[in-house]
Amino acid sequence: MANEVQIQAIEQMVTQLLAEDPDCFLVEIRIKPTNNVKVFLDADSGISIAKCVTYNRALYKMMEESALYPDGDFSLEVSSPGLSEPLKLLRQYRKNIGRHVEVVLKDGTQKEGKLTEVTEEGIVVEEEKGKNKKKEVVSHALLFEHIKQTKIQIVF
Repeated sequence: MANEVQIQAIEQMVTQLLAEDPDCFLVEIRIKPTNNVKVFLDADSGISIAKCVTYNRALYKMMEESALYPDGDFSLEVSSPGLSEPLKLLRQYRKNIGRHVEVVLKDGTQKEGKLTEVTEEGIVVEEEKGKNKKKEVVSHALLFEHIKQTKIQIVF
């Protein structure tokens, strides 16, 4: 329960920091039992390491001054979610239109293909089946309520 209070307090600090940069947004905050605070930020145009460093320094100072961890017993990491993290927010889906994704549905089935459309209700993924002359494109309209997780895939 204490973690929830800390997450809410940190979320308010991050919201305050991001207020001047509407391109950036908070994806998630995680706190490990060792008081390792991980803040995942993203931006519609992508977030740079330099921006993460700037936000890390500002947030660290705010957390120290707030005495959220009275003995200063915490560590802070600010980063982008990276490719290993699933998409969580509508804004993340929208910024990744045109990229190859793997979608795992709640029933356990998987769909892979190009993310072509994002609405408030769900997404459209175009899957290529077959090769050469037998190649066909199949569109899958998937509702968010049926999606367990979506990850970006790197295609070489």
